[in-house]
Amino acid sequence: MKYIDEYRDGDLAKGIAAAIAAAAKPGREYRLMEFCGGHTHAISRYGLADLLPPNVRMIHGPGCPVCVLPIGRIDQAIRLAREHGAILCTYGDCLRVPASDHLSLLKAKALGAKVRMVYSTADALKIAREHPDKQVVFLAIGFETTTPPTAVALKLAKAEGLKNFSVLCNHVLTPAAMHAILAVPGGIPIDGFVGPAHVSTVIGSRPYEVFASDYGKPVVIAGFEPLDVMQAILMLVRQVNDGRAEIENEFTRAVTREGNLKAQAVVDEVFELRESFEWRGLGTVPNSALRLRRTPTGIPSGHTMADFDAEARFDVEYKAVPDNKACECGAILRGEKRPQDCAIFGTICTPDNPVGSCMVSSEGACAAHYTYGRFRSAE
Repeated sequence: MKYIDEYRDGDLAKGIAAAIAAAAKPGREYRLMEFCGGHTHAISRYGLADLLPPNVRMIHGPGCPVCVLPIGRIDQAIRLAREHGAILCTYGDCLRVPASDHLSLLKAKALGAKVRMVYSTADALKIAREHPDKQVVFLAIGFETTTPPTAVALKLAKAEGLKNFSVLCNHVLTPAAMHAILAVPGGIPIDGFVGPAHVSTVIGSRPYEVFASDYGKPVVIAGFEPLDVMQAILMLVRQVNDGRAEIENEFTRAVTREGNLKAQAVVDEVFELRESFEWRGLGTVPNSALRLRRTPTGIPSGHTMADFDAEARFDVEYKAVPDNKACECGAILRGEKRPQDCAIFGTICTPDNPVGSCMVSSEGACAAHYTYGRFRSAE
């Protein structure tokens, strides 16, 4: 993109909104899920829902990596820092996710645990090099967007022979979550998806084709700018009207059908599928996450990456923990409820005092609604 203002032009937005209103049939309801938290943020920030006709409803999906991380995974990271004396490195949003016993990584840090906020995996590697006498663990989270940098860091650690660096891997997969959303018994009806932007630059549009062929659901991949999202909504409405289920790519300036083959190759070299993984809101989903490769397939000279797996190195067992009973994060991530449907939204639960993970990250639906005050106009 050359000029960002082109994708934030108010007059163009009104024109697309008029086209959506003209295309949307009065007697029909359109239920469209924006999977990615980046799109949820854009919709709230720019007030895009206010430009849509009443029968075109946007449903928030589970595409916020901090939001879908279950409490037990944060508990693991806290145990590594408190009980094993590791320097725990992770991204800033993870520090504030509520965990068991009224803790979070930030509160654990205040109690003396060695917890560091980093901007990249390279920062975590630097800390490991600077503290050869300390074990350094990187809490890796995210969808396919952040997985390649973790893979590169692990390859560097292996090449350098860093014995004090390991990864607590929580990388998850977008298509698997979309399958899980559609497979929820008695789940909400969805007419189509606004497909994620950054994820799709890595994996391409090909992995979404199964949703058109097997589920009859159209997917339109969209960029994160407001006009990207509006155009994608128009494209979905037209597909629904025509009875089509196709994979369309609005974000052609960055996404291809095949994706970034080099990034895919390095991920395949370092990671392999987990048989199952627990998601907040979705429960245990098969083949929906990655772990460090234990089998030699794709690894030069037949080596594996198991030595860098923090779960195995420190023998920290994962234990499932139920969410706070007052928090509706799970239902919001499934698209069953809106943030304002939660009894504690905006009162007990705020960005300054998050009860659930959806209020922590800027990509979380609750945080986006609260930050831009959209719930007030809804009332």
